[in-house]
Amino acid sequence: MWKILAGFAVFAAAAIVLLMNGGDIDMSGEKHGADATHAPAAEGAASQ
Repeated sequence: MWKILAGFAVFAAAAIVLLMNGGDIDMSGEKHGADATHAPAAEGAASQ
């Protein structure tokens, strides 16, 4: 049982380190309205 808890602690610590050092990661969920950013459609896809 202690091995499962130790493995979870190691995994959680690794996840926190990756999220803290991963750059600009947005964990706030879906965006609607002015906060939403959309990439413009590709030129070839828009003309079809």
